[in-house]
Amino acid sequence: MMKSPPHPGELLREDVLVPLALSVTEAATRLGMSRVALSRVLHGRAGISPDLAVRLERAGVSTARAWLSMQANYDLAQAMEREQPPVRPLDPKAA
Repeated sequence: MMKSPPHPGELLREDVLVPLALSVTEAATRLGMSRVALSRVLHGRAGISPDLAVRLERAGVSTARAWLSMQANYDLAQAMEREQPPVRPLDPKAA
């Protein structure tokens, strides 16, 4: 099975905040959000929202589209690993 991609919050923490020596509080202030909300993203307990993606782009950290793509890839990988209910074709002729 393919390895799941990392949560984008982990990438934001390790590849952006750590190299810039930015605290969660300072980064949250610069992004116009609460420290608690940013901390939840950085620790994988919340996703990168479209609003946060736009703020990251405006703060000079990649593009909003790239952040949302990373979040979608992460979410999809998580869904693929979860057990799903039985599914049948919507169009029986296509089966």
